[in-house]
Amino acid sequence: MDRGLAVALTAVAGGLIAAQAPINAGLGKSTGSMAAALVSFSVGTLALAAVVVLSGKAGGLSSTFDVSWYYLLGGFLGAIYVLNALIAVSVIGAGGVAAATVFGQLTASVVIDRFGLFGLDQTPLSASRVLGVVLLLAGTVLVVR
Repeated sequence: MDRGLAVALTAVAGGLIAAQAPINAGLGKSTGSMAAALVSFSVGTLALAAVVVLSGKAGGLSSTFDVSWYYLLGGFLGAIYVLNALIAVSVIGAGGVAAATVFGQLTASVVIDRFGLFGLDQTPLSASRVLGVVLLLAGTVLVVR
């Protein structure tokens, strides 16, 4: 995939994530927060299962447990995020959830890159990267005020 297309598709996916918290919070008003998170992940699991089956790429599932244990934590970490976001959206709004999420993602990602965690190549910590994190923190503070 070309770099520009990757950025564009990721921006679209980011927009979808902005809608996820208020949608899940609306569901949570009827079902409760934990049940809403469960329903959200169940619907997502069914959708992904259909994509995997229809794409004919289900064969790769046989190597699922041939990886380091921490590679299996993605769904667990996603569940923590979804549950937190659907609770937080009623307190700080969709914009606040999005801002805090992006700040947390960038901060953690810069640390992951710096130390080459999870099998990634190390990326040096530069002044521009630190400035980017600081500016996102400032933006987050302004959005949640």
